[in-house]
Amino acid sequence: MKKLTVLFGCMVLSGILSGNLMSQDNAVIKIDFDRQAGMVDPNIYGAFVEPIRNVVYGSIYDPASPFADENGFRKDFVQLVRELKIPVVRWPGGNYVSGYNWEDGIGPKEQRPARLDLAWHQVESNHMGTDEYVQLCKLLGAENFICINAGTGTLDQARHWVEYCNIEKGTYYSDLRRKYGNEEPFKVKYWALGNEIDGPWQMGQKSAEDYVKFALEAGKLMQLVDKDIKLIASGASNYKPDNGWIDWNDYVLTHMTGSIDYLSVHRYATEALGNDRSFSGMMCLGLDLDQKIETVKALILKAMTKTGSTRPVYISFDEWAGGFGNSITVSLMVAQHLNSFIRHADIVKMANMTMLSSLVGYSPEGAYKNATYKAFWLYSNNCFGISLDVSTDCEKYSNAVFEEIPYLDVTAVLNNEVLVINVVNRHETKAIETDIVLQTGEFAGTAEVNEVNGKIADPGNPRAAEAVNTTSSDIKFKGNTIRYSFPAHSFTQIMVPLR
Repeated sequence: MKKLTVLFGCMVLSGILSGNLMSQDNAVIKIDFDRQAGMVDPNIYGAFVEPIRNVVYGSIYDPASPFADENGFRKDFVQLVRELKIPVVRWPGGNYVSGYNWEDGIGPKEQRPARLDLAWHQVESNHMGTDEYVQLCKLLGAENFICINAGTGTLDQARHWVEYCNIEKGTYYSDLRRKYGNEEPFKVKYWALGNEIDGPWQMGQKSAEDYVKFALEAGKLMQLVDKDIKLIASGASNYKPDNGWIDWNDYVLTHMTGSIDYLSVHRYATEALGNDRSFSGMMCLGLDLDQKIETVKALILKAMTKTGSTRPVYISFDEWAGGFGNSITVSLMVAQHLNSFIRHADIVKMANMTMLSSLVGYSPEGAYKNATYKAFWLYSNNCFGISLDVSTDCEKYSNAVFEEIPYLDVTAVLNNEVLVINVVNRHETKAIETDIVLQTGEFAGTAEVNEVNGKIADPGNPRAAEAVNTTSSDIKFKGNTIRYSFPAHSFTQIMVPLR
């Protein structure tokens, strides 16, 4: 026994076992094709647009711009966003919609009334109304997703809006649409039954009981107009320490399951941090998203079981944001959100980033690919197929909000004959050497690597220097293990072809 101990020590000193001992210090990502989380719905790469100040006017719709097309939409914006393959755009709100009368936004623009918008304390010209929104979606190649006014709105306004959009002809509102130049129906598929109605900031705030009464009746009338539309109920958005948001969602789901197709989840994850905007703080927020999604998923399962309904209810995470500015922090926030949606592909079937206009940056020279765009593009162009349940073992850290935060945030998607691996390195200063163990499958031995990295601080002048860059390279590996060092504060996407 003593001789074996001495021999073992000599082997370590001579370096015979040094490679194995060193590999134990590496992070490990294990990927098994048999461990599947669900199909990734392309609608998780959707966007949200609300007419807040220059979100629409001046960024997307600006007839005075040298970049405008004949209808007032900015061609530079449309060209870049088309490359993102946005599948669905939610409109017009947001807080704005709870005081909006959709009939103000149709007909000749010079005859449309300018209204005082109490949500954002602005004057709304109504030049971007239903017809223009549908036209924008056509330019982008996106489905329509309209949110009705469940605050100050009425049941008649809700059903008439569906009639205007989806009935071919022969009724008052369908013929009005035809009169204004759109003979073919818009066939709007997705309809939200209000926005954030639990919030005290909302015009027409309601209790859960009052909201459910209105939403059930509105949904019933809307589907009597068009039985094929999909309905999204207003989930909670008022995240207070008493966790009343859970009670709201529980009540809505208990009483509306069987009558709806989605429950909306809105979460601006930085709320969890208070005033903390440190890099390490921002990097923990993927855990907050996972927590919210998993809680709502459990409530959906409870409601499905209690009601016996066979009509599935999914999550529409239809407001979220990666933050503002043009730094790598924004890119990594975008990646954390999309990783969370992919990780929960079985229940998150739609997501809409706030705002559509934020997907690009703007300068006098025109729209450009900003930090949001560069991360988003890699997901929306490559991450389709089966989400895999990934095992990750790596160094962790803790803060005032969460404990045991993994420095690596990882998802994997089996996209036909390519395995797509998404890795966020949350560490501000340290590269993380990692062994990626592909536990099933046969691979070609060469992988494409796309890395998004850059400055943590926003440079302020976006055109002065590239704050965030995307670099591409190829790596070779043997067998079913890839060793890769993920750089500090980076998002890396590795595409591994199947043999």
